[in-house]
Amino acid sequence: MTIEAALGLVVLVLVVAMCLTGIGCLLAQLRCADAAREAARLAARGDEAAAAAAVAALAPAGASLSLADGELVTATVTAVPVGGLLPGVRIQASAAAAREPAGASP
Repeated sequence: MTIEAALGLVVLVLVVAMCLTGIGCLLAQLRCADAAREAARLAARGDEAAAAAAVAALAPAGASLSLADGELVTATVTAVPVGGLLPGVRIQASAAAAREPAGASP
């Protein structure tokens, strides 16, 4: 095997690893966005425990939920990328929902 072939294989492996890491980050972003949307909807209904449970079920492992109250309830879900391959990088998604009036029936 020549040195050029060896370097070519190393570069190929690095490119594939970077592509897989990017796909993992994209999937984590989509999962965080889904979890934030569901958590905002549930928190707007006044069910913050269900919002936290939805984030635990939908978001990547170890994700955290932050809720901001007001006329709109904003849910922010933050997670670390798959396997922690990118140190210092965090995946974050936010969603907002209008607070439902107390005592409103579905």
